Amino acid sequence: MRFFVAITLTVLIFTSCRKDEQSDFEVNPTPVALDIPSSFPQALIPADNPLTEEGIFLGRKLFYDPILSGDNTLSCASCHMQNAAFVDAGTQFSQGVNGAVGTRNAMPLFNLAWGPGFFWDGGATNLESQVIGPITNPVEMHENLENALNELKAHPEYPYLFFKAFGSNSITTANLMRAVAQFERTLISADSKYDQYLKGQATLTAQELNGLNLFTDMNKGDCNHCHALGGLFTDFGYRNTGLDFDYSDEGRYLITLNEADKGKFKTPSLRNIALTAPYMHDGRFATLMECIEHYNTGFVLHPNLDPALVFVNQGRMTPQEMQDIVAFLNTLTDSTFINNPKFSAP
Repeated sequence: MRFFVAITLTVLIFTSCRKDEQSDFEVNPTPVALDIPSSFPQALIPADNPLTEEGIFLGRKLFYDPILSGDNTLSCASCHMQNAAFVDAGTQFSQGVNGAVGTRNAMPLFNLAWGPGFFWDGGATNLESQVIGPITNPVEMHENLENALNELKAHPEYPYLFFKAFGSNSITTANLMRAVAQFERTLISADSKYDQYLKGQATLTAQELNGLNLFTDMNKGDCNHCHALGGLFTDFGYRNTGLDFDYSDEGRYLITLNEADKGKFKTPSLRNIALTAPYMHDGRFATLMECIEHYNTGFVLHPNLDPALVFVNQGRMTPQEMQDIVAFLNTLTDSTFINNPKFSAP
């Protein structure tokens, strides 16, 4: 009996000490500095969520863990696959929990540290807030945040991982958002053939060079007007590109309620574009040629049509010229990025 009592007291004292030790221990996560490509501007990193090794690892683990979905079957990575530049490869609309299907094509995830708004309509103003949308959306992961937090608290690993990243009593909605956002900010893509060409490390073919020239030619592709050539290949704007005259999904208008925003959607980056079919917010175009043909002859004269399209001539590009632009767009594929082990499941 004495032995049993002694062991019991020892366990209680040890447990109490461990608890006090964890609550009193000063957490000092290891700072991480992004390796920003020379052609990129300064990254947008909030002061209240600096990058750390512990936070990034936690976010990476959460990104790949189906624990954040209502029935523990889907993770963020289920619809954002690394080998396809973090989109739902070849799928027009992703399938969520219980077979629910959405109405928008999954957006790629890279170079997010430079985005001032997220989702096709800009409904999230920062990377932290965009984390919650897919988790709670009934046609996506369909989870209740309270349930998600309780599952994380009961998990054998997550309490310690959150503690290492953020300190004691740290499994909160805010820290869940911070962790995933930290990992997503590390998803940088800037090592395509085109990037290597700019550094003098690769040579573009005659067709690819002609496609580059057509890309920037205001009387031909005029792609550079919205997909700014060089670093990010987007100006982060919202535009009506004449997909429809009557939009079933009114895009940016759903956020701003401004009539001038009806039918406007975010300008996506063209990096890794050859990997992210189908195209547009609703995945209506299966190929890049279909997409370019839309800008050549297919756009409709919607009242909110972007000025860049109002003043161009339909049919201004030949089939060969469009093929050349596709050849150039293929040089924007970053094989290093889609194979980087730092971005794969931990």
